[in-house]
Amino acid sequence: MPSEHASVVLLGALSKLLAEVTTVPLRLDVPGVGDARARQATIVDQLSDYVLPRLVQLDAPLLTVVGGSTGAGKSTLVNSICGERVTESGVLRPTTRSPVLVHHPDDAPWFQRDRILPDLPRTDVPTNDFHALRVTTSARVPRGLAILDAPDVDSIDRGNRELAGQLLSAADLWLFVTSASRYADQVPWDYLKQAAERSTSVAVVLDRTHADAVIEVRGHLARMMTSRGLSDSPLFTVPESGTDTEGLLPPEAVAPIVGWLHDLAADPVARQAVVSQTLDGAVRHNVLRTHDVADALDLQIEAAERLYQQAEDIYSEATAFVSRESSDGTLLSGEVLAQWQEFVGTGEMVRSVEERVTRIRERLVEGVTGKRHRSTEVAEAVEAGLQSLVVGYAESAAEALTRTWGSDEAGRTLLSSTRGLDRASHELRTRVERIVRDWQAAVLETVKLEGADKRMTAKFLAFGVNGVGATLMVVVLEHAAGRGGVSEVGRRLLTAIFGREKLGSLVAAAHGDLQAGAARLLQEEKQRFLDLLDSPDTVRATQDTLRDAARQAEYARHTDFLEGDSSS
Repeated sequence: MPSEHASVVLLGALSKLLAEVTTVPLRLDVPGVGDARARQATIVDQLSDYVLPRLVQLDAPLLTVVGGSTGAGKSTLVNSICGERVTESGVLRPTTRSPVLVHHPDDAPWFQRDRILPDLPRTDVPTNDFHALRVTTSARVPRGLAILDAPDVDSIDRGNRELAGQLLSAADLWLFVTSASRYADQVPWDYLKQAAERSTSVAVVLDRTHADAVIEVRGHLARMMTSRGLSDSPLFTVPESGTDTEGLLPPEAVAPIVGWLHDLAADPVARQAVVSQTLDGAVRHNVLRTHDVADALDLQIEAAERLYQQAEDIYSEATAFVSRESSDGTLLSGEVLAQWQEFVGTGEMVRSVEERVTRIRERLVEGVTGKRHRSTEVAEAVEAGLQSLVVGYAESAAEALTRTWGSDEAGRTLLSSTRGLDRASHELRTRVERIVRDWQAAVLETVKLEGADKRMTAKFLAFGVNGVGATLMVVVLEHAAGRGGVSEVGRRLLTAIFGREKLGSLVAAAHGDLQAGAARLLQEEKQRFLDLLDSPDTVRATQDTLRDAARQAEYARHTDFLEGDSSS
């Protein structure tokens, strides 16, 4: 058995295990996730309610939880064991009252809030709030022992059933009560099976049994216990008998149970053996179940990869469309085309480029004001066209991904938690406007810098920074289509100003900046979906960390418990 105080290594390993299990992400609705979530909750409850508090205080009183079937007479049995009424029995099912913990007055310090079941509020008066733990004292309960009257494990009330399971998981010893009419029921045996799997210390009480049926029923029950791994568990029989005015059974009916519990409380070695058996079994069982939770993450990873890939595919396609249509001339239509044609005029720009410098200078004074005004309108039309392009594909991508995720149960559940994902975000248009305007400002700045030594040339002066900048924007929007398009006039002007090679690099850089801005916006739109789930890599890392925590806990268990056994 472990030493009087658990090792720092074991406590540290199990604290780490609790932290890791608590944060395991099981958000995606995949096959078996309900069982995995329930297993996770059970591990968290038992580690926090029983294992860690008990390890910190190994010499605390033995906690005996009395549980069992509906109508088995648990409360009457608890009162009779204590020799006084400490808990209220009920004839109506489900009995709605708080669980009752009774202990010797001298053991009161052991049962403060942080000792056992720290999440349950304490009360010292009877209450119908089954989430509260009523704590009371009785001098007839021996020191070193506490008895907890739990709800029915097969209660028709779900809250009662869940609390019964939580209380039994926090026990050092189960005193499991059944009756001649209920001992073969499935639900109690499901709990006893769990006890056997966890190596929990168990004693079974066959209550309310007529004398003529005791031998047959007890024999059958004993065989059932043997076949289910409980052959070493004590089996007590309480015959059917009346109660006194206090509702207590005759002392002789419960004397064997009372004697056994008192002997256990009085023998530190025996008491420690019970605690060690249950505690070691609980650690071993929870380590094994942790590996089950880690295995369940495989399907979470698979679903996350699928959902991530769907988001990546749809938004990558949208980004590619924006890149293509902002460079193949698609946008040079509608208002952009109208403003560009107004800016170019009926061959006016071509003639301006091809005519002699002296001819351009002659026309400079009369034409410069109109050209610069129209260049602003071209830039504004380009801005509106780019906004429409990016917002349109953002809307289409949001609708497509919502539809795709909606056909997948895991994705459908995620979508149900957030409204409005089927549309682009409300602030997208404003963000696109800012990105496009920043891009246009960068284009104009580039024109200023690259044209610094050309700004006094006739061609540059004829159109100014804004005119040359607007022309560069238009050329960018059609550069992938090659020569001969709507922007050909502008291309020839810019070539005359910057040269063919420099123009090529300016266009490529400007489109790269535009594409980067659009891609960043669409990435942010995609992230609205991805924020709903953990990335596959994150879940894999969690899985690895969880398995490592389980291995470390098992190693610490062997060191603390098994080496302690060999040295005792």
